[in-house]
Amino acid sequence: MTMPTTPASKVLDRVLVLEMVRVTEAAAIGASKLVGRGDEKAADAAAVEAMRAALNELAMDGTVVIGEGERDEAPMLFIGEKVGSAQGTGPKIDIALDPLEGTTITAKAGPNALAVLAVAEEGNLLNAPDVYMDKLAVGPGYPEGIIDLAKSPTKNVKAVAAAKGVDPSDIIVCVLDRPRHAELIAELRGLGCGVVLIGDGDVAGVIAVTNPETTIDLYMGSGGAPEGVLAAAALRCVGGQFNGRLLFRNDDERARARKWGIEDLHKIYTRDELAKGDCIFAATGVTDGSLLKGVKRLKDGLITTHSVVMRASSGTVRWVAGEHRNKS
Repeated sequence: MTMPTTPASKVLDRVLVLEMVRVTEAAAIGASKLVGRGDEKAADAAAVEAMRAALNELAMDGTVVIGEGERDEAPMLFIGEKVGSAQGTGPKIDIALDPLEGTTITAKAGPNALAVLAVAEEGNLLNAPDVYMDKLAVGPGYPEGIIDLAKSPTKNVKAVAAAKGVDPSDIIVCVLDRPRHAELIAELRGLGCGVVLIGDGDVAGVIAVTNPETTIDLYMGSGGAPEGVLAAAALRCVGGQFNGRLLFRNDDERARARKWGIEDLHKIYTRDELAKGDCIFAATGVTDGSLLKGVKRLKDGLITTHSVVMRASSGTVRWVAGEHRNKS
């Protein structure tokens, strides 16, 4: 399947592409000091502080649309917070971010912790509340509409298997390892599917469907809605399909969704409804993983980082190896 053409943004320029890498690098380096220390909150706080400082150095009029929570719950990088050094004069940019995707992973020194963000022109990223989202993703190369969250996991697996020309038992599915997914996992294994269980970090899990080396065909299950928007932005840059549906546990969460402009609480969103137009996605590894190497603190104050940055309009994917000195 040919990637659809996405017009280049008049607001996002090439300079901003590499600036986004600097932002995720700063967050990853900040969090790396807490890897394996068993303190999730401290690791997250370090990443948030570093990312916020880096964003505020950029000449833009930025608004956080996916952040650490709402203003009364998050002291920094909350939904609606303004960032950038050119408020009122610079380009208006919406930002979705997760300064530390995988706080538990980081505290336990596990794999696949990332610092992640996506940017787009104002109004092009869904302002999703901090609730759960049911997710379904497949990599590039399939007919449009091959996956459908309204259908059962079995029907989705069989559709992808038929398009791939294999048996359903040859399909590999990535699922977040949570008790709530017990029935999903049983259904998939009943088909003979291989199930790759991950402990955390479902942005990396979704992106894995785009990389043939992972052998993962599908991502299924529920996780954070903010991470769903970030994953959709990445898939918009490199291809693949995504469905997401917000899940609400109580009336308070439904009220929060309406507050942020979500009118249809049962809507199934496609990739391009979550992340529209030209967008940039950037991620830096905090710990080693299938997508990126983690931060390494070497002798003489040398710190190395490994990042990826993607842009929808060009379809470009850049892998960036960084060396940093004189960092605390």
